[in-house]
Amino acid sequence: QVQLVESGGGLVQPGGSLRLSCAASGSLLSIDPMDWYRQAPGKQRKLVASISRGGYTYYADSAKGRFTISRDNAKNTVYLQMNSLKPEDTAVYYCRGYVEAVNYWGQGTQVTVSS
Repeated sequence: QVQLVESGGGLVQPGGSLRLSCAASGSLLSIDPMDWYRQAPGKQRKLVASISRGGYTYYADSAKGRFTISRDNAKNTVYLQMNSLKPEDTAVYYCRGYVEAVNYWGQGTQVTVSS
């Protein structure tokens, strides 16, 4: 059983930055990959960024050049650094961990980009 807990969301002005954290119970090394998804009101949940155990990263086009995903295996935590935020980035952000063919999801953290 894996538990994921997100934090770091909030209200930020356009152009601002936030860093989201996803803390995993147990060893992060068993989770491969770790992803960040987001879901805006009335829309489907979409992949934002992904990082493998070996550090390989993937970004959705909407995140490229603005967001950075990283993982600290010693702290069992994955981060999403979000810069140059736009109103269209407003959503609930979820982390997902894949372990032995099972998906585990956190409870989500709200990010609101508004002036």
